[in-house]
Amino acid sequence: MGLVGIVLVSHSAQLASGLRDLLRQVAGDEVRIEPAGGTASGELGTSPELIIEAGTRASAGAGVLVLADLGSAVLTTRAVLDDLPEARLVDAPFVEGAVAAAVTASTGATLDEVLAAAEEARDVAKF
Repeated sequence: MGLVGIVLVSHSAQLASGLRDLLRQVAGDEVRIEPAGGTASGELGTSPELIIEAGTRASAGAGVLVLADLGSAVLTTRAVLDDLPEARLVDAPFVEGAVAAAVTASTGATLDEVLAAAEEARDVAKF
């Protein structure tokens, strides 16, 4: 079985892709990290279809953790979770939670452990 995958749902394709690039620096290429940013036409917003496609690509059999940037991205993701049975949406800060999740996933941790690491990032002080 593979590692836990990660989906980054953002209103901006550039934000999701940029965060994916950052995560690859800290977690390596073994963790499947897929951006689902913007709409299918390239506008700002969220797309159920892009989220489902990213979730499918991120899946390696160990589950998929989904992080969303803003409230309506959460709503869109919740609307498609039934189409992604391996996926769990986490209540975590987008960047810090994604970094914690990616690093933890790279160790071979379970989906529950990766989710917990992302949630814990909410309480880490910046200074």
